[in-house]
Amino acid sequence: MYRATTRQIQVTATPRFVAERSDPEQNRFFWAYTIEVVNLGRGTVQLKRRHWIITDARGHVEEVHGAGVVGEEPILPPGGRFEYTSGVPLGTATGIMSGSYDMVTDTGETFPVEIPAFSLDSPHLRRILN
Repeated sequence: MYRATTRQIQVTATPRFVAERSDPEQNRFFWAYTIEVVNLGRGTVQLKRRHWIITDARGHVEEVHGAGVVGEEPILPPGGRFEYTSGVPLGTATGIMSGSYDMVTDTGETFPVEIPAFSLDSPHLRRILN
């Protein structure tokens, strides 16, 4: 579990390797990750955009920008939480993800919220490095 808090918005990331969707012989590795966003502040916020930075073991970087998450732009009142699960494929047995969400307050102010960097590690890492 990886956690970051920005302006009283807490983001927790929990990745897991998905063996049944991976094929190490074909250099296809897949992870699911669950993200929980909690509003610890006093004002309502809405998650409007996402920006992911995905880096594989070869240093190849892919950036993903888009509206909301999993087709939603959740509104989080004080104490509110939103959780979703998504996935990511890589061509290497390990990698790292990080990023940010653009949040909007009920007064129209936009600010970025850190998504903590989290490691994507598979049980095949040792085999690849040897």
